Amino acid sequence: MSKKSDDMKSLPAFALSAAIACMSIQASAQDLQSSRQSISYHTVDIDGLKIFYREAGPVNAPTLLLLHGFPSSSRMWDPLLPLLANRYHLVAPDYPGFGNSSAPSPDNFAYTFDNLANTMNALTSKLGITDYVLLMQDYGGPVGFRMALAHPKRVRAIIVQNAVSHEQGLSSLWEARRKYWANPSHELENLNANFTSLESTRLRHIGSSPNLSRYDPDAWLDEYAFLTRPGQADIQAKLFLDYRTNVAFYPRWQEWLREVQPKMLVVWGKYDLSFTVYGAMAYGEDVPDAEIHILEAGHFALDEATNEIASLVLDFVDRLTGHTE
Repeated sequence: MSKKSDDMKSLPAFALSAAIACMSIQASAQDLQSSRQSISYHTVDIDGLKIFYREAGPVNAPTLLLLHGFPSSSRMWDPLLPLLANRYHLVAPDYPGFGNSSAPSPDNFAYTFDNLANTMNALTSKLGITDYVLLMQDYGGPVGFRMALAHPKRVRAIIVQNAVSHEQGLSSLWEARRKYWANPSHELENLNANFTSLESTRLRHIGSSPNLSRYDPDAWLDEYAFLTRPGQADIQAKLFLDYRTNVAFYPRWQEWLREVQPKMLVVWGKYDLSFTVYGAMAYGEDVPDAEIHILEAGHFALDEATNEIASLVLDFVDRLTGHTE
């Protein structure tokens, strides 16, 4: 019999019970696969702007660059980070004007998607990240495609989550938004009702989902609090006016996809009111080998389908990198 067994026999009953409980807790803890302890938070200077990013996982592992949507920030990736960080290096930045990054006045910074992409390219260069999988949601699409065209050799693969690159992916909600592009001063009030109000912020999450009990209202209340910070209305109006350049660039991005045929995964929440399922299927016309999955989820698909998305991403990147358990 081992010394540990002898020692335990000599313990009083209550102490023996506590020791066994402690051993059970330790065993259970060893079985857990959580990697939240690897998540860290950083701010670096990029061209005079403080750019915030979340980082997780081993820095020597393949990198996933996670690009957030509107009106979110890198915080939207919080549910996914601990599920991927056991195997991969994850970097999730906030764009200028979003989250915890600097939000200078439009008088001091031109809020265009070109400039957002330039800042993200500068961030990856500063961090020494020259090879990555792009994971793009919503605004992350136009930022990410600009990055891919500027530095195609850096892009190992593309993962799209409700980010449109085809006109057929834009729902009828975009009719009011197109009116704003045509006449911004006259249509600003209508844009706010359609795009940045509390109700539109809520609907962006729940969409047409029948599973409302799955949605945490803090998600849209926090985003609305962000949208009502001083200066944000002007910042977001200026940036959304530039969104029309994304639509103009769709043919160019489609041509790049058809020419390069990147490894591609598309995960798409079908309850999205802004971006239709046609937007997901259209990627298959450009990249026939693209893996396309339509999920029981909305625009922010992680709200409902965290585990499913994590499994799909892990399987896709594992095959891409040759990772084996």
